[in-house]
Amino acid sequence: MKILLAMDTSSASQVALEEIAARPWPPDSSFEVLTVIEPSHLWTTSEVAQEAARWAQEVVQRAAGLLQSKGRKATGVALSGDPKTAILDRARSTGADFIIVGSHGVSALTRFFLGNVAAAVLRYAPCSVCVARARATSGGHGNMRVLLATDGSESSARAAQSIAERPWPAGAEVRILSVAEVIWPRTPPPLEPPFIDSGFTKSVRADAMKWAQDAIAHARQILSATSLNVSESIPVFADRPKLAILDEAARWDADLIVLGSHGHRGVDRFLLGSVSEAVAMHAGCSVEVIRTPRE
Repeated sequence: MKILLAMDTSSASQVALEEIAARPWPPDSSFEVLTVIEPSHLWTTSEVAQEAARWAQEVVQRAAGLLQSKGRKATGVALSGDPKTAILDRARSTGADFIIVGSHGVSALTRFFLGNVAAAVLRYAPCSVCVARARATSGGHGNMRVLLATDGSESSARAAQSIAERPWPAGAEVRILSVAEVIWPRTPPPLEPPFIDSGFTKSVRADAMKWAQDAIAHARQILSATSLNVSESIPVFADRPKLAILDEAARWDADLIVLGSHGHRGVDRFLLGSVSEAVAMHAGCSVEVIRTPRE
């Protein structure tokens, strides 16, 4: 697995570095630490530009050295340009399988992890993306907790497969979440609630519940060959899936949320980009948005 860690000198970058260093990865994994010097009109002399370049090299070399001290294969590279473009282009040119970024932050070197940069990477990356952050709570449950959000789509299946293929700490727990979201047909009944026929309402809700149950069963099957402790949750008839995901992650005290980048086109909107981006940008823990390279 090829992992691109995009960082600057902010606290968000330090969290991303600690995340990648602490988490188990497949034994053949390699890491590249990337930082980007964003050109500034304040650079009035070549000496200032050279100092910025030297600073950037120190950032990536220190980070690569930390990863190497943990037994990882790691290199560092410093580039100049627009951070969003540089991250995405580097991921494409190196064939990265994962991009890891911090959720926010500002430094004198770059504006690397402002929300618009992280959002652009999430939306346009050619591979999976992890937005790494320190959890809002201190935990205390001991075992690592991973919340897998699924709607039964191919994208959700890839998210489950990504979890199944990676090593996790002993005792790690996975909770599979699927929202029984009621999606009314394009041509609704002629009368609005509370006048909608109760039989029709029950039928729509029954279909939503079955869809969620089937999605969980599919994810369970994918995870069945692992040693992970698996549980499940179905928030019943939630009208805003992204809020249901965030609420469950906070309630369960998740360390990581994993979800696909897209949902069922034309069927529901569970994991469409707006949902995965909203979860990644607002969660109280790290979030992985899984996609197949070149998706």
